[in-house]
Amino acid sequence: MNPLSITSRQKLGTLRNQSSQQTDQPWQQALASSIRTPAALLSALELTPEQLPALFDGGAKFPLRVPHSFVARMKKGAPDDPLLRQVLPLDVENDLTHGYFTDPVGDLHASKAPGLLHKYQGRALLITTAACAVHCRYCFRRHFPYQQQNAITNEWEEAVRYLEQASTVTEIILSGGDPLALSDQRLAVLIDRLAQIPHLRRLRIHTRLPIVIPARVTDSLITLLSDTRLNPVIVLHTNHPNEIDTTVQQAIKRLQAIPGITLLNQSVLLKGVNDESETLISLSETLFASGILPYYLHLLDKAQGSAHFNVPVEKAVKLLTEIHAQLPGYLVPRLAQEVAGAKGKTLITEKQ
Repeated sequence: MNPLSITSRQKLGTLRNQSSQQTDQPWQQALASSIRTPAALLSALELTPEQLPALFDGGAKFPLRVPHSFVARMKKGAPDDPLLRQVLPLDVENDLTHGYFTDPVGDLHASKAPGLLHKYQGRALLITTAACAVHCRYCFRRHFPYQQQNAITNEWEEAVRYLEQASTVTEIILSGGDPLALSDQRLAVLIDRLAQIPHLRRLRIHTRLPIVIPARVTDSLITLLSDTRLNPVIVLHTNHPNEIDTTVQQAIKRLQAIPGITLLNQSVLLKGVNDESETLISLSETLFASGILPYYLHLLDKAQGSAHFNVPVEKAVKLLTEIHAQLPGYLVPRLAQEVAGAKGKTLITEKQ
């Protein structure tokens, strides 16, 4: 018997009945109209291929995808724009690099049910969808076998059954892809189902969508996160202060209205994007002014195709020292690395 609650069944039934006639939300329209080719992206930025390193289309499995709202924050005519660098496919991605892998953080070894990863004590991660609003070229899941790890095909039921038996798990992390690429109706069904598991206390959502498409923060999203008994934590992904404009700040302000919410940010340290202390200091200041607390600064997860973004650990430690010297401790993100098989994030300190 399907253990979905009556409320969940009603929500899912409504979603199915209305799917064919429902008008897309503005954020869904923005997602659908994203730029998909390097030529279109360069045209929008008034650039030519000759101004950049050799390009390719990103390949069938991980093609270029970037919303116009994110492109609007890039500087026209600037081939080294830090936002552009994050999304533009370069031919060097096709180089095979020693020490870089298709599963750099050991996700597949931690799989306990389709889409359900259980690596760390007290928390588990649910891959809710393969869809993202933007394809970041350094993504550690760019090679992830989403078809084999598809939890949504049976409405997450195997994952939920595992969580019901895992009584030590108190926090569920929604990841992807990007969980906010799901409609509010489908998210409501999932969150309602998770809230029925008595030992779960916190709902953590890892997302980049409110940054790249701020219109994703809808009235119904606010309502569903306000109504759940689970304590909500949203971990945003922002790498550079230029990613935060007034539209993002307005979206964040709306999220702050959710009772009991915690807003955090995680960044990835990326060569040519944010590997200067002035940039990272500005990012922390901009995040805090917007109501977001800096959380993690990750060393690059070594996924094949991302080697050109790597910042050596020695430089990372130097940057951390420079940031610490200029900012109060609560604005200094924890420098961390995810090591496959470890019991938690490996924190990197100034003494290393």
